[in-house]
Amino acid sequence: MTHRKQYEAIVIGSSAGGLQALKVLFGGLDENFRIPLIVVQHISADSENYLIHILNDISKLKVKEADEKERPVPGMAYLAPPNYHLLLEPDRSFTLTIDERVNYARPSIDVLFETAAEAYKDKLIGIVLTGANNDGSKGLRKIKEYGGLTIVQDPETAEVESMPRAAIQASVVDHIIPLDEIAAFLNTLIIKQPAN
Repeated sequence: MTHRKQYEAIVIGSSAGGLQALKVLFGGLDENFRIPLIVVQHISADSENYLIHILNDISKLKVKEADEKERPVPGMAYLAPPNYHLLLEPDRSFTLTIDERVNYARPSIDVLFETAAEAYKDKLIGIVLTGANNDGSKGLRKIKEYGGLTIVQDPETAEVESMPRAAIQASVVDHIIPLDEIAAFLNTLIIKQPAN
């Protein structure tokens, strides 16, 4: 019998087209989904982060903006605030910074993914969704190097395919999945994993 890996967090990166993609993904997650999701969606610096309200309306998870020094907990989803990089410290608490933009973006997907990979090692799942640049590809490669699981939205199902294609080219991706099948894949993977 093979030993199933226990995952402890999921990081998700999306850009252009991400609102619709996140609605599809969050809407399909099961109410028993028990590990935290941490999301960077490229949004304008002066955004009201309306995405939180939209996702809370359709998601069985509670969705909130990540706070400084907060630790992600099961059953919650956290979004990077507008105009802040979201990092994970070695103790798995959040840090928010206004450091220089990375890949022309703040928040940057790579910044979240790379720090999360160091914090969670092989217990992390990284997902790159639709987007118009290559943010996330370096971070996804780092997740893979630490032994985490890497997933990319099938570019054929992406509103803007540049970001998924860049991620596929940059790393050995474990799974390339059509958008409307990602939630079901995660439900099966997480809900069936052994409890802590």
